[in-house]
Amino acid sequence: MPERNIEFGKYGAHGIRGHEAVARQLDALAGYITTPITARRGLQARLHYLTRTAHAREAARAAGLTVTDRTLRAWQAGTRTPSRTNLARIEQAYRTVRRVNVARYLTARLNKEGRGTRVEIHPVNQSRVDRPRQRAVEFRTMNVRNWDRIVDAWAAGDGQELDNAWIDQVVDLGSQWGQYEYVTTIGFAA
Repeated sequence: MPERNIEFGKYGAHGIRGHEAVARQLDALAGYITTPITARRGLQARLHYLTRTAHAREAARAAGLTVTDRTLRAWQAGTRTPSRTNLARIEQAYRTVRRVNVARYLTARLNKEGRGTRVEIHPVNQSRVDRPRQRAVEFRTMNVRNWDRIVDAWAAGDGQELDNAWIDQVVDLGSQWGQYEYVTTIGFAA
């Protein structure tokens, strides 16, 4: 695509990729457990979420939590404490399973029966760019009506597919859509 930025930030602009901002917003809508995993309550809540049903245990194993049932019971009882590596695996498995579980709900919520969701795109921060090199980029809004590909890629953790799905939506901004490949933030609420 000709509008893709090759050397972003060369003159001092700073921001993040648009699909990363969308992923952050979807993570916020997913409603993860807020208590940190290092606290006993946070660990117990995540373990309960990952082990409450046979389907949840199977999804947790598929997501990378490959400890024995005996070890899981010991962690839940509090007789043993997971190592840092296992804490990271528990957190990653929890986030992966949570994303898959809320994906269908978020898709329906964001699609709103074909009406879509209004998205606010805040352009990159050019405060460190010399005045002659600054672009005239403004705050934009658009209505995204089909979130299926975006949410599916987010749930699968596929950054490349999420980028492609997001770019397919941003192209609707017109001939200057490449100016919004990198952004400060993207906001939407459903």
